[in-house]
Amino acid sequence: MPSLLRPRLLARFAVLLGAACGLLLGQAPAQAMRIKEIAAVQGVRTNQLTGYGLVIGLDGTGDQTTQMPLTTQSLTNYMQQLGITLPAATASQLQLKNVAAVIVTAQLPAFAQPGQMIDVTVSSVGNAKSIKGGTLITTPLRGVDGEIYALAQGNVAVAGAGAAANGSKVQINALSSGRVPQGGQVERAIPTPLQEGDSIKLDLNSFDFQTARRVAEAINRRLGSGLARALDGRTVQVTAPTDANARVSFLADLEEIPLEMTAPAAKVVINARTGSIVLNQSVTLGPCAIAHGNLSITISTTPVVSQPGAFSGGQTAVTQKSDISIKQEPGILMQVPASPQLADVVRALNALGATPQDLLAILQAIKAAGALNAELEVI
Repeated sequence: MPSLLRPRLLARFAVLLGAACGLLLGQAPAQAMRIKEIAAVQGVRTNQLTGYGLVIGLDGTGDQTTQMPLTTQSLTNYMQQLGITLPAATASQLQLKNVAAVIVTAQLPAFAQPGQMIDVTVSSVGNAKSIKGGTLITTPLRGVDGEIYALAQGNVAVAGAGAAANGSKVQINALSSGRVPQGGQVERAIPTPLQEGDSIKLDLNSFDFQTARRVAEAINRRLGSGLARALDGRTVQVTAPTDANARVSFLADLEEIPLEMTAPAAKVVINARTGSIVLNQSVTLGPCAIAHGNLSITISTTPVVSQPGAFSGGQTAVTQKSDISIKQEPGILMQVPASPQLADVVRALNALGATPQDLLAILQAIKAAGALNAELEVI
């Protein structure tokens, strides 16, 4: 081997050996996060807007007015605002299959100013087959206080398609809802308490006293001692400059402060509707024994024909005979060793060979027995 290649191979071997030793000893670098990723400034948030409107220009896929008088009444009111009054008899006979009544929703971002554009979502409230290709006419969007904060209008974009012929129908995605990109224009700004007082408050995304203390310590260490203090497990109060420009710069620096996160509280989240189970890295298992058997019930029905005798005058009758059988598979008592890491927990649960639905009951039983060292949350 050439002498020039030996040092390179030895160096690569040393790097790989050091990495392997680090993994064996569990000396992985701690994960650092910024404060902006785990907390938000109190009062700086979005606001929900909603409104009622009409989508026009549909190709016969709108509301059936014989079953949806709301659409006819809404269009009549809209025409009256334009100075056109329809007689009551004429309005009741309108066939407006090209019009659909919709609910319009949007989120007003924090610090949004008049004239800025936002996206809106349009959803049918009637029996319209599709609102694809339609146009939303001017719709006021109101907040929970009843005030108008934006106006929405524009062409509706629907991410789907469908076709029907001779009683057959095929459809991809929902055609009764869509979006109007940049279809809402802000008309009124919502004041925020960002510039009020001599301090601001940070709301943590999750309740944890340890995280709140670490956030306060990181701020005091980086920006100055005594500026931040944890009020509870979710709120941290920080003294901030009173000048608007200085406060914005202060918050920009504050959000970029790195924070080494500790392991989160052990939690197992179970979705009872879909059978999904999610465990975080802090979940551990104590030693326990599990026996789980399956119970199946089978019901079979067989038609039985009763034929009367000749010249008896009776009629042939068909009855049903049902047989019910119950089968219970034996449950093997399996010992589950203590599992100090998430990989061991997954390996132990997989060894049971249970389905996700069975694991729901098994995990709840392990928690009740005190062998599951985690909080169990069912959603």
